[in-house]
Amino acid sequence: MRYLYSFSLVSQITKIRARLSLAASLLVLSTFSIADDRPNILLLMAEDLSPRIGAYGDKTAISPNIDQLAEQGVRYTNAFTAAGVCAPSRAAIISGMYQESIGAQHMRSRQFADAKYAAVPPAEMKAFPELLRAEGYYTFNRNKLDYQFSAHNPGTGPFTIWDDDKRGAIDFHELPSDKPFFGYITFLGTHESGILPRDVFPRSRAHLIGQLSQFWLHWGTEDQIGADDVEVPPYYPDTPIVRKDIARHYNNLITIDRQVGEVLSRLAEAGLAENTIVIWTTDHGDGLPRAKRELFDSGIQVPLIIRWPEKFRPAYVKPSSVDRRLVSLVDLAPTILSLAEAPLPEFLHGQSFAGEEAQQERQYVFAARDRIGEFPDSQRAVRDHRFKYIRSDNLQAGGFHLAYRDNLDIMQELWRLLERGELNDVQKQWFSKRPREMLFDTLADPHEVNNLVHDPEFVDELERLRNALADHSSSIGDLGSEDESVMAERFWPGGVEPITKPPTLRRNEGFVTISTSTEGASLGYQQNGGAWRLYVDQIPVTAGDQIQAKAVRYGWSESEIVEMTVD
Repeated sequence: MRYLYSFSLVSQITKIRARLSLAASLLVLSTFSIADDRPNILLLMAEDLSPRIGAYGDKTAISPNIDQLAEQGVRYTNAFTAAGVCAPSRAAIISGMYQESIGAQHMRSRQFADAKYAAVPPAEMKAFPELLRAEGYYTFNRNKLDYQFSAHNPGTGPFTIWDDDKRGAIDFHELPSDKPFFGYITFLGTHESGILPRDVFPRSRAHLIGQLSQFWLHWGTEDQIGADDVEVPPYYPDTPIVRKDIARHYNNLITIDRQVGEVLSRLAEAGLAENTIVIWTTDHGDGLPRAKRELFDSGIQVPLIIRWPEKFRPAYVKPSSVDRRLVSLVDLAPTILSLAEAPLPEFLHGQSFAGEEAQQERQYVFAARDRIGEFPDSQRAVRDHRFKYIRSDNLQAGGFHLAYRDNLDIMQELWRLLERGELNDVQKQWFSKRPREMLFDTLADPHEVNNLVHDPEFVDELERLRNALADHSSSIGDLGSEDESVMAERFWPGGVEPITKPPTLRRNEGFVTISTSTEGASLGYQQNGGAWRLYVDQIPVTAGDQIQAKAVRYGWSESEIVEMTVD
């Protein structure tokens, strides 16, 4: 039996009582024992990596463990992220809502030069792991958050989302045996920082930090791919430096693949593989120039693999199969909730593409780009199986000086060749003032270098995609037109982080209830010094019990802790 998370105490109790008797619900709440056979779900996410995977037909990639996972599962070959950069993309993933609809569209809201702030999503939005936790799942996270209403480090996000949130490896033997788990593990080795030159004096503090972290991440991994082994896309000049950095990206994948294999081995050794659905993907496309941060497919197309154990595999799913449906990673939240047999809240923008709640096939995927570093920007994209339309409200060049990216050797090479006039017309496109509209035939032009917006043959496609994008922006409440300073003031008035109001504890006939006057706040509690739990309904207590509680509204500081000793 499971209980249902809702967004007000009244509706929550109503829904709980509709699903199970009050006596049964109190038993579940008092023991946290889940008497069902729902699957464990493990989400494995690499960083900054396009489908450069052997299972996706890449002849250069060395990825045997990921390839084996694909052999055992389903490869989704048309999967795309909602942004080409980590924090906005991860905000969409964790929320199931497009980042531009919840104020999470600008890269690293806390680094906004004019006014530090965090995204404050709508009151009804809850991160999908919190919804799973409310349904009786044990949730854990490893290595990274980066939702825009948290910092990027573990332990900085709303405490109600995870039972366990930190860096390092997970010991599957230590997970509770009386409830299913949802785990989210980030693999850092293919991050853009992994392409930073490691054999030169650091060019900046960020370069030094990247060097040290990548030395540690890749310690013991031998390079197996040389510069002559890689293919160079037409938007790059074919030079030794360009080839070296592309090869470095492939060699970084070797570490990620090994780590994925290690996690899957530990899962099997713990006897959990046959009860666990495994999802492997990446947070956006390649960590290379003209890929990361961009809305080209090089920035938003990602690999996506799902492996079902036999007991949970739907009848229509065949191992080693390919699914060519359009998928957006904003769909991960409803899909994972569906796989866990959990209700799908109305605020979700994504749609389930697997499990019993799978919805009709997508016609389009959408993506957005907004402020990057210190540069205001606004681009929106829509794509179907063949055509991609990008609308740009800022007509600056895509290739501009960005301090972090300029540390890359490949970026230094591009700047040198541009200054010397040694880039051809295709290679100069990214450094040129961008047109307001771009239309690409991704089948005929997979690198998106031939803009068809003025070609009369494609006028119908252009109009269709324009309308699809306009309808989408209107339906989700796109905040892209709101000045970021205005939004920052709305979220954090005066540049000061709001503090969630303390909750109220009340005792009533052997139970304690917790409430808050802060709209949309989540509640957590400790009982007799135990672990922090997500509050969903009244807590059975006996005389002498000590209850501590606190509240948090996403994007705000936690409340102070309120205590009660039951008399």
